[in-house]
Amino acid sequence: MEKILITGVSGFIGFHTAKKLLDKGKHIIGIDNMNNSYDTTLKEYRLSKLKHFKNFTFYKENIANLDELKNIFSQNKIKKIIHLAGKAGVRKSSEEPQEYISSNIVGTVNLLELSKDYKISSFINASSSSVYAENEMPFIETNCINKINSPYGVTKRATELFTYSYHLNYQLNIVNFRFFTVYGSIGRPDMSIFKFIKLIDNNESIHIFGNGKQTRSFTFVDDIVSGIVKALELTGFETINLGNDKRYSLNYLINAIETGLNKKAKLIYENINSLDMLDTLPDIQKANKLLNWKPKIDLDKGISKTVNWHIENRDLVNKINL
Repeated sequence: MEKILITGVSGFIGFHTAKKLLDKGKHIIGIDNMNNSYDTTLKEYRLSKLKHFKNFTFYKENIANLDELKNIFSQNKIKKIIHLAGKAGVRKSSEEPQEYISSNIVGTVNLLELSKDYKISSFINASSSSVYAENEMPFIETNCINKINSPYGVTKRATELFTYSYHLNYQLNIVNFRFFTVYGSIGRPDMSIFKFIKLIDNNESIHIFGNGKQTRSFTFVDDIVSGIVKALELTGFETINLGNDKRYSLNYLINAIETGLNKKAKLIYENINSLDMLDTLPDIQKANKLLNWKPKIDLDKGISKTVNWHIENRDLVNKINL
């Protein structure tokens, strides 16, 4: 059975990707160091769901530790890698840049080294829309990217450059995905949508940085997973935007959550953070051409699904620290 390694497997996108492939009968080797970048209760919950599958093997390891990674590769005939592990969060990256360098850059290079040594046939790397920073919208993969305003974005761009070097020198098949504001069920509690739903549901105030008119390409996690799975068959080197080609304001998002919960939000407006991007919108023609991919779930439907999961799992959600 073909073995696919997924790093960050107990994370939000990692979990949904692993489950999709496990349902398809693939053997998944999952790695996660289960760090406390956000409440580990949710990571443990996701992992418990994956451990029900007989075709799932889990290693609690840090990808920045090359020796431990070597042991995992020597014990498993891994053919493909979906690299989703990494330190996330634009604002926090300015507070602890060394952590981001270790996790995002060192960890990625370790995996590329082993991909070269073990002749991995497909390497998918999670990048971010944060690399676009000051570019004009819609963001296109061919944009010149040399003015990135956050250490997080810098580390993600660095991983793209390293993957190109390894493709060029060792002929690895590599896809870099630039994800755009991913959300959905069992999401990340450090991200706005999870926070907003929980706080509104509990009649607590939510803080809006700016006037709420800033926009995002909110992308439902199932659409992201669909693109990842399709990309496992690509060859060569590609960098691809994966995001919704419609953008919505934070105010629109909050209204959609209010509708789903049938509750009114208590809003506190604050000054916008200088590291935050005001708007994001991808050009997705390349994803459509190479992967026959387009997002299928709009924000209203996606928020409805996410709110419903929250309502069905209130006991779990209320145990999780934001």
